[in-house]
Amino acid sequence: MFNKNIKLVLVALVIGLAVWQFTETNIGNGIMLILLSLIFVFLYFKNEIILLAFLRLRKQDFPGAKKWLDKIKNPSAALVPKQEGYYNYLNGLMISQTNMVEAEKYFRKAEKLGLNMSADMAMTKLNLAGIAMTKNRKREAEQLMIEAKKLDKQNMLDDQIKMMKQQMKKMGQPRQQFGRSGRGGRRF
Repeated sequence: MFNKNIKLVLVALVIGLAVWQFTETNIGNGIMLILLSLIFVFLYFKNEIILLAFLRLRKQDFPGAKKWLDKIKNPSAALVPKQEGYYNYLNGLMISQTNMVEAEKYFRKAEKLGLNMSADMAMTKLNLAGIAMTKNRKREAEQLMIEAKKLDKQNMLDDQIKMMKQQMKKMGQPRQQFGRSGRGGRRF
């Protein structure tokens, strides 16, 4: 993985080399170098390690995705803010299976830094709502679910939102007491 600043330097060097090739009338080499520089520009905005972690996550390989993400030593220095948001989002998804407190920290960072796709931001808000619900913060959970619903433009999370609303209704209902009520009960 290259640092984001090194990628920019590589883009400048390759474009400079392409201009030199154009002046030497090597048009084919110049075009090839311009295309090569576009790869570095793409990798500036889409980090290769995060892309590989996403591929592992699509295959449900959480340890493999975690291994790729652990290769990023200092995310704030190596990544642009949106990439750092995805770094925190992916870590939150993986850690949410085991540690809700730590996952909430990652999801909050991802929410603060922002994500490119509204569906990913909706998923982040929905995960935060689930964490708030487990911590009995009902108002916060409701607000986060409303925000997630607004961000979910393709209605991909409708079922999960409905399920969470049902769970919240169950949380708000008083619990029934089982046992002898004193009325109409059987006498021994």
